Amino acid sequence: MSNPQAVIPRVIARSDHPLSRSQVSPNALRVLYRLHEAGFQAFLVGGCVRDILIGRQPKDFDVATNALPDEVRRLFRNCRLIGRRFRLAHIVYGQEIIEVATFRASGAPAQSEEPADRDDEELTLEEDGHEDDEDEGDDEADGDDADTADEPAADESGNDDAGEPGRRAPAFASAEHALDERGRILRDNAYGNIEDDVWRRDFTANSLYYNIADFSIWDYCNGIEDIAARRLRLIGDPATRYREDPVRMLRAARFEAKLGFRLDADGEAPLAELRHLLAGVPPARLFDEVNKLFLGGHGVASLQALRERELLGVLLPGVDDYLRRHPGGAVEQLLLRGLANTDARVAEGKPITPVYLFALLVYGPVAAAIETLPPARWHEMNAIMECCDRALRQVHQRVTIPRRIAFGVRDMYALQPRLEHPRGRRAARLLEQPRFRAAYDLFMLRAAVGMASPAVAQWWTDLQSASEAQRETMLDHPPGDPATSARIDAAAQGAAGEGTPDGAPPKRRRRRRGGRGRSSTGAG
Repeated sequence: MSNPQAVIPRVIARSDHPLSRSQVSPNALRVLYRLHEAGFQAFLVGGCVRDILIGRQPKDFDVATNALPDEVRRLFRNCRLIGRRFRLAHIVYGQEIIEVATFRASGAPAQSEEPADRDDEELTLEEDGHEDDEDEGDDEADGDDADTADEPAADESGNDDAGEPGRRAPAFASAEHALDERGRILRDNAYGNIEDDVWRRDFTANSLYYNIADFSIWDYCNGIEDIAARRLRLIGDPATRYREDPVRMLRAARFEAKLGFRLDADGEAPLAELRHLLAGVPPARLFDEVNKLFLGGHGVASLQALRERELLGVLLPGVDDYLRRHPGGAVEQLLLRGLANTDARVAEGKPITPVYLFALLVYGPVAAAIETLPPARWHEMNAIMECCDRALRQVHQRVTIPRRIAFGVRDMYALQPRLEHPRGRRAARLLEQPRFRAAYDLFMLRAAVGMASPAVAQWWTDLQSASEAQRETMLDHPPGDPATSARIDAAAQGAAGEGTPDGAPPKRRRRRRGGRGRSSTGAG
């Protein structure tokens, strides 16, 4: 494809396209109008334009302008500037943030494609206590398809992290541009015009500009035709664009999953040769991409797209290896069911959490680690936790797992043996655990695919909705308790007139003061 800088845009008049201001956030319109009235160009751009054209409601609205970040800040009191590598303006309206990006010179990637590296959090899983393991509540993945993403606050000194100690020196660097020896763009804060800005965008479907001046759409790359054909096409030479930013391969899979588009042959051809470059992407950035892939409401389709493109083996090697060795097995069924449940919650507007997602993703690696142990240890609590830690560390080498999420996953796995074998009053206390609900959901999935007892799963379901009196009875008769089974058998025999010479019910044994079934150490 020729450089869009040399192309005159196709201007689609308001009467010839379906995008209406009624479909745009009032806050985004407010930003657009104020920029326009101040004498600047102002466009809606990227995923929000694309989504409206295909009949979807955008989650975010992004603005592109020729106003510099400091000029944007002077226009809006509710503005904050973020980003080290890419200076962005966030206009804050309560819970909604309108992101404003200055047109960038050709060659610069989209902001979301190269955010500032974040230091990976140290993952130490041997310790049981962790003060910062607060419950993250109902975290939701960003999941949007805007061309920009949140970044750490800019360094007020203006220093870029390309010069931090220990960081690999770029093969090419200047005040505005920096590339590594593989051609990956590390920094580009050179500002340009709209013709330059088009070139930095990844796919033609994301390169449409809605002009607030006359409500027209500017199309430089035949994006309108590609959207109509549901075709995903890279701007420029695909191999070069993948080398500039390997995450574009993941973005292609995500857009295929989310939009139902299909990557064209030119974009598909270099994947086999270049997919290994994903291993060089900062793990913290891949954590963001995993959340967008699997927590955006299209997790099942994302998994299928990653496997079809053979990207899962680079992104999550342990997960891919287990699924390949056990095709169609219980772990694959569990993962697909769990992702489907997450997709349904997103569609219903219910909260989701990365803790549950990563508990699903590491199930295969945990199972693989357990299989290396003697069978006699497979159901030991310590063995399960050791294997969970091993699996988390393995994933963490490629995809950063924040400690609060890692410890949440550990808690979910630690509760599984206690859910499998409920013990009287201890089961009631288990309901009060902060991670009970997430662990229960995982246990229900395991029961659905034959990894746990459906009867025990139903008992836990009934226990949560039981009245106080019903709960007391259920706690006295937990499922799977040998003593409970004996009492039930004895009661059945007594009702049938068996077990005593005269048909009288058997005498009840007096329980010892120390409590039935307790060991000398007091452990149940």
